[in-house]
Amino acid sequence: MNVMTKTIETGWRAGPRDTPVAALRRAVAAHPDKIFLDFSGEKHSYGAFDQASNRFAHALQSLGLIAGAPIVSMLDNNVDAVTTWIAANKISAISVPLNTALIGQFLRHQIEDAGASLLVCEARYLQRILDIEDQLTSLKTVLVRGAFQPAPGSVLTIVPLDDHRGADDSAFEDLPDPGALNALIYTSGTTGPSKGCMITGNQMCHFARMLTRSAPFGPDDIYWTPLPLFHMNAIATGVVSVMLVGATISFAPKFSVSGFWPAIETSGATVVSILGSLGTMLARADEHEAMARCFGQVHTVKGNPFPEEIKQIWRTRFGATKIGSNVYGLTEGLLTSMPADGGYAEGSSGKAAPELDVRIFDDNDNEVPIGTAGEVVCRPLMPDIIFKGYWRRPEDTLKVMGNLWFHTGDIGKFDENGFFHFVDRKKDYLRRRGENISSFEMETSILTHPAIEQVAVHAVPSNLQEDDLKVTAKLKPGAVLSEEELCRWLIERVPYYAVPRYIEFRTELPVNPQGRVLKFQLRDEGATPTTWDIETTDIKPSR
Repeated sequence: MNVMTKTIETGWRAGPRDTPVAALRRAVAAHPDKIFLDFSGEKHSYGAFDQASNRFAHALQSLGLIAGAPIVSMLDNNVDAVTTWIAANKISAISVPLNTALIGQFLRHQIEDAGASLLVCEARYLQRILDIEDQLTSLKTVLVRGAFQPAPGSVLTIVPLDDHRGADDSAFEDLPDPGALNALIYTSGTTGPSKGCMITGNQMCHFARMLTRSAPFGPDDIYWTPLPLFHMNAIATGVVSVMLVGATISFAPKFSVSGFWPAIETSGATVVSILGSLGTMLARADEHEAMARCFGQVHTVKGNPFPEEIKQIWRTRFGATKIGSNVYGLTEGLLTSMPADGGYAEGSSGKAAPELDVRIFDDNDNEVPIGTAGEVVCRPLMPDIIFKGYWRRPEDTLKVMGNLWFHTGDIGKFDENGFFHFVDRKKDYLRRRGENISSFEMETSILTHPAIEQVAVHAVPSNLQEDDLKVTAKLKPGAVLSEEELCRWLIERVPYYAVPRYIEFRTELPVNPQGRVLKFQLRDEGATPTTWDIETTDIKPSR
């Protein structure tokens, strides 16, 4: 059936209205003593977590946090990351979880853009905040998790989180409005500074319902993931999905190939959520005793679409039955899902979700014929299931809403059976180690080096189904700098996942008549014979 015909027949309609706080309330009423969260053996029941989040919500109110105000967090995978989010939502405040790898101008931009006066962070990240505090105009108070050294010269109020966990565990009578903002999730900012996607509570639950529909699991399952609690994947498709079905979610502090099967065995996990590249690494990993003992324990592996070869390895070597997440979406919206009948076309990402009108447009916003590639666009068919725009950036929101269609910036096509096939990225963004990377922010950072005159940050294809990062640069006249020196300089200034694998110095970069670097040409040229490769050195960027 033609996508256009199908969506016109369904049309605009009312949809489910829900929030993570409401989902938690239902779960607490149904099974208060059941384990909700498991952080490497540190377990929290639904009821105990609900009370802890009530206490912190009251404490946040006493600190001046109000409905509609943002609270920034920079926390590792631990119970406080979930508590901060849910506590903020209980008083209708907006959670802003930041990538814990952010540093310098990357970090300054997102804190300042959010405009929050209150921040919660791990003690080990406090110095990063202090390093940029003179550039932060809104931040006033920092709650620090763990022991930290006093900062007598700081103008910020820096206090232990433990002093503000609260004592009042009384419940909040009113539930948040499903259409109100639940969180700001920052995107990569590929053609400019990173932008905060305004996510409602209803969108969070919609994401969770769609992903659970594509890969069902139930109350008896244990959902395991090492993915960080500042990404929609762990937040919505992990925590919220688990609340909706009444299951248990087990978080690992980080991913480790050698530690994967012992963690699965210890946690009792039956559902695993990772990234496609991690699934490839595990499929090709050495044998492990725990692997044999866990054969068949994990029935579902969620992640970016897995190549068919890797799926087969997971079936035969590990006993899994449902492998990969054949869906397509972005933080702004989840556009496709697997059909209820389980149908699948190889290489596809499911079919257009019935809750959205998804189409393929040419550059003039005309719909293209079936089988023709073009830009993926969509409109919601019910309220509050895609983002509300970019925080404090109405112009950027308008740019992606041409003719009142959300333009994803990605290229795709539908086949004659209605299956969606992702083709390529139209936007100039990079994805590496599961993270979107802003080429703009990378280039801005690199240009602060006194020896660099011109730079282009671009992708080079990787054998792990993601991108490798390359820096192609031109040195200033007379400057002396080696590729390794630049790499080590960057390690101190950019997130670990943004440290480039490849660096190449050239006398000239290819440009168009307007002087803009031709990144497509650099991408096509890839790792040239004169390109330096970090993997040929002993440099190992740490998290």
